[in-house]
Amino acid sequence: MQLPELAVRNHQFTWVMFLLLLLLGVVSFFSMPRSEDPQFDFSAAVVKVVNPGTTPLDMEKLVADPIEQAINELDDLRVIKTNIEDGLVVIRVEFLYGTDPEDKYDDVVAAVGRVRADLPDSIVDLDIDKISPADVSILQLALTAQDASYRVLQRHADALEQRLERVAGVKRVDVAALPQLEVQVQADQRTLNALGISVDEIYQVISQAAANTPGGHVNAGARRFTVRTSGDFSSLQQIRDTPLRAQDGRTIYVRDLARVQLTEGLPSYRAKFNGEKAVFLSVVQRKGSQIFDVMAGIDAVLNDYQPRLNEGVRVQRVMDQSVSVERQISGFFSNLNQGLVLVAVLALLVLGWRPALVVVTAIPLSIFIAIGWVDFSGFGLQQMSIVGLVIALGLLVDNAIVVVENVSRHLRDGDSSSAAAIEGSRQVAWAVTSGTLTTVLAFLPMLLLQNGSGTFMRAMPVTVTLTLFASLLIALMLTPLLASKIARAATPMPKAQQALERFASTVYLRWLNKALKYPARVMVVSIALLVASLSLFPAIGVSLFPKAEKPMILVNIDMPEGTSFADTQRMANRVEAIVSQQELVVDIAQNVGRGNPRIYYNIFPSRQTVNFAQLFVTLKTSSLDDVEPLVVSLRSQLADIAGAQILVKEFLQGPPIEAPVSIRVIGEDLDELQRVSRDIADLMDGTPGVVGVDNPVGKHKVDLHVNINRDKAAMLGIPLNRIDKTIRTALVGATMGSYRDDEGEEFPLTLRFAEFPTPQLAVFDGIYLTTASGSLMPLKQVAEIELQTSIARFQHYNTERMARVTADVIPGYTTEAVTNAVVERLQQYDWPAGMRFSVGGEQENRKEAFGGMTQALILTVFGIFAVLVLQFHSFVQPLIVFAAIPFALIGALVALYITGYTFSFTAFIGLTSLIGIVVNNSIILVDYANQMRKDGMEKLDAIAAAARTRFVPIVLTTLTTIGGLLPLTLSGSSMWSPMGWAIIGGLLVSTLLTLIVVPVLYQYLGRMNQDDLA
Repeated sequence: MQLPELAVRNHQFTWVMFLLLLLLGVVSFFSMPRSEDPQFDFSAAVVKVVNPGTTPLDMEKLVADPIEQAINELDDLRVIKTNIEDGLVVIRVEFLYGTDPEDKYDDVVAAVGRVRADLPDSIVDLDIDKISPADVSILQLALTAQDASYRVLQRHADALEQRLERVAGVKRVDVAALPQLEVQVQADQRTLNALGISVDEIYQVISQAAANTPGGHVNAGARRFTVRTSGDFSSLQQIRDTPLRAQDGRTIYVRDLARVQLTEGLPSYRAKFNGEKAVFLSVVQRKGSQIFDVMAGIDAVLNDYQPRLNEGVRVQRVMDQSVSVERQISGFFSNLNQGLVLVAVLALLVLGWRPALVVVTAIPLSIFIAIGWVDFSGFGLQQMSIVGLVIALGLLVDNAIVVVENVSRHLRDGDSSSAAAIEGSRQVAWAVTSGTLTTVLAFLPMLLLQNGSGTFMRAMPVTVTLTLFASLLIALMLTPLLASKIARAATPMPKAQQALERFASTVYLRWLNKALKYPARVMVVSIALLVASLSLFPAIGVSLFPKAEKPMILVNIDMPEGTSFADTQRMANRVEAIVSQQELVVDIAQNVGRGNPRIYYNIFPSRQTVNFAQLFVTLKTSSLDDVEPLVVSLRSQLADIAGAQILVKEFLQGPPIEAPVSIRVIGEDLDELQRVSRDIADLMDGTPGVVGVDNPVGKHKVDLHVNINRDKAAMLGIPLNRIDKTIRTALVGATMGSYRDDEGEEFPLTLRFAEFPTPQLAVFDGIYLTTASGSLMPLKQVAEIELQTSIARFQHYNTERMARVTADVIPGYTTEAVTNAVVERLQQYDWPAGMRFSVGGEQENRKEAFGGMTQALILTVFGIFAVLVLQFHSFVQPLIVFAAIPFALIGALVALYITGYTFSFTAFIGLTSLIGIVVNNSIILVDYANQMRKDGMEKLDAIAAAARTRFVPIVLTTLTTIGGLLPLTLSGSSMWSPMGWAIIGGLLVSTLLTLIVVPVLYQYLGRMNQDDLA
């Protein structure tokens, strides 16, 4: 290995290279994107179709089935999830991870386009959106006013939207909770009936008058003129003055029987912020931009616009992600800095100030060089990449410590500074390189994981890998150079190192000789400890991702089917009054008719129906110790409210899931599906640990069915489509065209009845139809109004009918244990023929996350084995290193058991890191023993001498790794503390076992070829 010698001999080139790498890292650090959570794309799309007034069964037949059939023909499909309810179909399409998001989105658009002509003409909205976790709002604003009209709020919202979208780094601004303003022609039923004018006649006359048909052009000699015909309406008065018919010698105008005004349409989504009428503006950040730069631009726009606000209008912040990003990044870097200080202190105590200076210098250099590489890899600074730096902090010093300690030993043996730096580095270069490679390979499963969890975590193993490669480069080039310039042979050994050396030469060597004398006993005790620790696994439990430590919660309010918008609004106000009394509550954003705009990467806006409301509640603290008791208290208080199902939801980390516990009941018979889903909901509700059971499919609704006497209608010459159109006009209004005002704003032109601002049952008494003879006939002469019970909503899963029953888990219970208890009950349930269940939620994600690592782990094992074979030129000695890996589990499991954390995905990351460290320590030990055997030592003497010599660097690397992770571990983070405890506990035990068990295994398996000994 020539790199150390090249670096020392060509020191000018080495300095220039590392200064350039450092400069690149510093520039990247200040310019690279910052966000709260990972910003990544995966191949998924959502198709939303709105067709008001259409029953769920008709929506399934006319909309869902054709679109699903077209999408199901696409390649690389992972899953199709469909929600079907009254007038709304939402189809979520997910493709296999690793496929191109843009290509797959285009495929979905093309598939829907192929069947668009077959879908109903009455569809009012068909949207196809690409799902991106990065497409989340970084800022939610509320335009609030107590008395100002929505017209005023709309004017301010439009002005702010335009200004904010011009800010650098803003992708778009979404405006929500703004009522649809429309020009209504409100006809008087009694006047219509008295004059013998039907609703259909008004519709035909106004829609024809509103049409803007270009007249074409005409030539006059050498000139050409564009011909303008009637055009559309230029004012509301022109609509009022539209003639309908001439009757009894006079002209009847629209103004004679209808009121024309610009007003709000039927309420479908309204919002309040802290009790005031509100319109929400959500700012979505452009991917790759710097959140703090974007927020600075937004603040400038808001400060500039503030003087323009009038009529009691205010701009308030509902959610500002930059505050959370600042807190989170500051917290992680605080942990990183504290870890750096602890590592420096430990290195100083054990190595002395000169060697410690070399070691500590390698840390910030490795981190900044890695940050530059991370930036070029397309990953920004967020919790995953920063945690990757924290993990790497404990690992990257290993290489520097091993090199510096070996150089110091050569200096104490009398070598010159340059010779000691070159020979000391060369002697351990292969061990350091192979140790780094095996540690990197230990993280390979997370890099290869092609699922939601792997994509979510990818920045972390990438950051660890790049940081380790940076530390390897520094250890092989810069550390020898610094050691040659700074180290001194006359420097006395620090007292702490002297104490460790004495301990290694006396107590440790005595215990090691006993272990080598009784190897069988050592292996039996070690295996017994391993088996005993594995028995703790059921008590520890398994989870995927913990709750997010966010200062906010959601309160979902589901009213019975058929509830009016006004009743849902009253219930939302009642619930808000209770929630606002809680001491921790800061602000409440009330949404009636739809979920709050998207403010978290794995939560998408839910439901779009008048009987649903959602409160977005911001809190004073994000500590789970405070938030969880609040959630429990709210659930208890809100459970007493009759007439609504109220669920208090906490935010979760990781890929999106419907709920922690989710059961899919699958079957084609809707009646059976509804009945069984109710049974399953009751069964889940009786399971300990379950709270907030939700079963949308189990609810039924009562519809009014207009049963038309088709024979009678035909005899009277009344077409069925005229009956349908007249009923729709009377109830919700019929769009006759559009109206553009003086400012260029376009509004729907709608015909409806004046007597009822909202649809009422009494409307049917006044509906008249025009017969073929021109006379008017009451609707009730050709139709009967009947009550019918029908299913309110249901779902599809991969085109099969399905009911999803979900639930949350009470604090103190693990999701895995609760889900398993539910599944055990489900297996005892008497399932009807054609019905079955499958498990979703966290358990499905967890099995996918852990199960998908099998092939990657096999590849990793072979990769590590290949590196070790190249290192030791043996197929047997790598088994010594591999045998030490299982013993790393002992301390990790014991630490998790004592601290009360479950074996989560982040704990698994800790175990992966632990494997890398254990392998690294074992490699250094075995490699040094082999070198001593080449110098003529016997096997037992060589391994004993190697263990005593490498005792100090192994102990020091263990202590520095623990020191680097200690601040993050003690922070109490539900996400990262399990990882820290797994590494720290595993290191404490595995270091002891490495220093005892590896020499014993070497005694059994440390055979070397004659060529290697020569």
